[in-house]
Amino acid sequence: MIRSLSLAGMALAVAAACGWATTAQAAGAYPDRPIRLIVPYSAGGGADNAARVIAQKLSERLGQSVIVENKPGASGTVAEGYVVRSPADGYTVLYDTFAFGVNASLRKLPFDPRHDLEPVSLVATAAMILVENPKLPSKTLGQLLAAAKAHPGTITYASYGVGSSAHLAAELLNDRAGTRMLHVPFKGGAPALTNVIGGQVDCYFANVSSGLPYVRSGMVRALAVSSATRLKVLPKVPTVQESGFPGFEVLDWHGLFVPRGTPRAIVEKLAKAANYATSDPSVIKRLHDMGIEPASSSPAKFGKFLDGQMKKWSTLIEQRHISLQ
Repeated sequence: MIRSLSLAGMALAVAAACGWATTAQAAGAYPDRPIRLIVPYSAGGGADNAARVIAQKLSERLGQSVIVENKPGASGTVAEGYVVRSPADGYTVLYDTFAFGVNASLRKLPFDPRHDLEPVSLVATAAMILVENPKLPSKTLGQLLAAAKAHPGTITYASYGVGSSAHLAAELLNDRAGTRMLHVPFKGGAPALTNVIGGQVDCYFANVSSGLPYVRSGMVRALAVSSATRLKVLPKVPTVQESGFPGFEVLDWHGLFVPRGTPRAIVEKLAKAANYATSDPSVIKRLHDMGIEPASSSPAKFGKFLDGQMKKWSTLIEQRHISLQ
């Protein structure tokens, strides 16, 4: 009996060693061909532009070409599903954003984003600016919300779609302030901002890169920023937190994912390459020019961040009865 247990133990040890050797060998050889970086949005948009900046440094670090492929559709779920169905070998990487943490709460999906996609690293975050048409009598966030309370359903806010960061930031503000501002969705950030400038809609949580030029020109008025701290580019504009809502923070974010089952050593290698990319001075400058803040993390920390995001937004979506209908 002792002898057979010993043999069984030896067999397990050999199997474990072989498994470790296989994983190590795969990571050591990886990558030996180009990597595809799948972006869920159209070429030329904010996520695509940032992905291409980061892809250049990933390529430099990994020693292989990192080719950006755009697969837009259904708030990122077309690209997510494509990566879920791809081989778990590290050669198909998803560059996803805020919508990843929201999609499962709004849509019936044929896959589970959090289970079927392995988090690699957070790579960037971006605050938003709450802007309003400058012809409105309000000059502060407090005054805008006072008008919204006095006249429920008459103050309107734009977004670039149900479940977008602009939409959920405004709904979180509605929830915290006890207001009922009316949602007016558009098919993109550009028409949303254009309609605020034109006075068809009252306000909008704009991303920094698109909203800042119009704030500086006076075409819109900045009331607050969605980050926990003030923006260096708008030092006089308070945060929503400072305006009376402690804990309010909404950030667009960008991160990398691979199919579930990708060898751990490959996931770690990709994470280190991502952290290398986002700490490069040239990348930092180019992202800052887009209004984006570089970020870095481990797979475990990114996973914890995702869990927090998904819980936060699923709770709000349920409480505010938000749906795609």
